Amino acid sequence: MFNGTSPFVEGVDNTFLFIIVISLILLISLTFLMIYFIVRYRKDKHPEAAQIEGSTTLEIVWTVIPGILVILMFWFGWKSYVPMREVPADAMKVTSVARMWGFTFNYENGKSSPKLVVPVNKPVRVQLEAVDVLHAFYIPAFRVKNDMVPGNNDQWVWFTANKTGSYDLFCAEYCGTLHSAMITKVEVLTEEEFTAWYEGTELSGEQNAGLTVLQNNACIACHSLDGAPGVGPSFKGILGRETRVLVDGKEQTLVADEEYLIRSILKPDSEVVSGYPKGIMQTYEGRLSDQDLQNIVDYLKTLK
Repeated sequence: MFNGTSPFVEGVDNTFLFIIVISLILLISLTFLMIYFIVRYRKDKHPEAAQIEGSTTLEIVWTVIPGILVILMFWFGWKSYVPMREVPADAMKVTSVARMWGFTFNYENGKSSPKLVVPVNKPVRVQLEAVDVLHAFYIPAFRVKNDMVPGNNDQWVWFTANKTGSYDLFCAEYCGTLHSAMITKVEVLTEEEFTAWYEGTELSGEQNAGLTVLQNNACIACHSLDGAPGVGPSFKGILGRETRVLVDGKEQTLVADEEYLIRSILKPDSEVVSGYPKGIMQTYEGRLSDQDLQNIVDYLKTLK
């Protein structure tokens, strides 16, 4: 608690601490009161039941005090919530796209990343989009969370990362089989490091373009690269392999050539591999360019 990683930490933690303290006080008080009543009014001391009239004063007390406590809880919560909806005018804009089961972060210069990379001490506004089912964008260290509802384009969060480092970012809404694996990172860099990354000059080594497309679109959340079983068939050795598929309910044997792979990306339910469920994979038609598709195919050729 109170780690200072974002401006929202103190407000959220104060609210949480206030509610916890009040809850503990009430728990301890009521527990001791209950024990006192058990001892004080046990049967051997009062063998004959007696009618006890109500107390107006007592009823007013146990109505007013909880009412005040609830109002205070609301005030603490509202005070910490309001700054979360007041975005600074100079905030950097990033779009987060969620799909089963991963995130893609798109920047204004056209750069995409499976991780959210931001500069330290710079306000960041993240536009939230979901393309399939309900997801939730959650960064625990920054005390930031918001639902991502398909078709709703008015969803966003903002934050300022006050400390460099790597922080967990995950989906906090159950979204299917691999919900628990829908985890990525927020990488908070110095201004110089972020500029180098943003402009593509960071010395991180050259990565295969096809693998980058797969990572940015959460493909490897369902399709492994090493032959391990997953929600979908493994990419390892898939190109040129004979594959049993269901077409209009009938099983056929096809060769997984380049055309088949591209059809599977653009129309995933037209030829479903036997043994795998239909309707899980969303179409990428209109989301991937011809060059992206070719990069994927070229990369899959390397997975012998």
